[in-house]
Amino acid sequence: MLLAAGESTRMGELKALLPWEGRTLLEYQVAQLLQAPLAEVAVVLGHRAPELRSLLPRHEPRLRAVNNRRYRRGKSTSVIAGLEALTPGWQAVLVLGVDQPRPAWVLTRLLDAHREAGALLTVASHAGRRGHPAVFAAALGPELLAITEEQQGLREVVQRHAGEINEVEFQTPLVLVNLNTRQDYARARGLLGAEPEP
Repeated sequence: MLLAAGESTRMGELKALLPWEGRTLLEYQVAQLLQAPLAEVAVVLGHRAPELRSLLPRHEPRLRAVNNRRYRRGKSTSVIAGLEALTPGWQAVLVLGVDQPRPAWVLTRLLDAHREAGALLTVASHAGRRGHPAVFAAALGPELLAITEEQQGLREVVQRHAGEINEVEFQTPLVLVNLNTRQDYARARGLLGAEPEP
């Protein structure tokens, strides 16, 4: 699932519309998710939803746009809205923010590692630091649906299962990228073209 509902207040402009690899960040990340081995991709929208929805590929059967009308109450509401939109019976869910651009090969490797390990929770890491995205097994579904902003959202679930995390080490620092400010964005663009893995 791709979370793209926020207002991007710290960035000063809508992060989903920032240029990335010749298109908007939203278009880039949706394209990468659709190249990964995912049965479906839920894109959770909120702020300026009609404008962002117009950027999504049409006639893509695996893609669904989800409108989170409660997005101003925090990211946890978007996670819940995305989960509720998934087809029942899902086995695992990958959660990624639109401000965390990841190439398809990163997503594919992470999903493969999660499946091969039969893990409860899998996260990407680099140089000893945990990054994004995270993949949650279906067994964590009830906990994910119960997250709140007051309890730090997804972080609460990750901390509760700290001893059960399957960390997948990547050589590229791209797995740590989180675009919150213009400085973050400038640094991240400097990493493009310098990926040491395929």
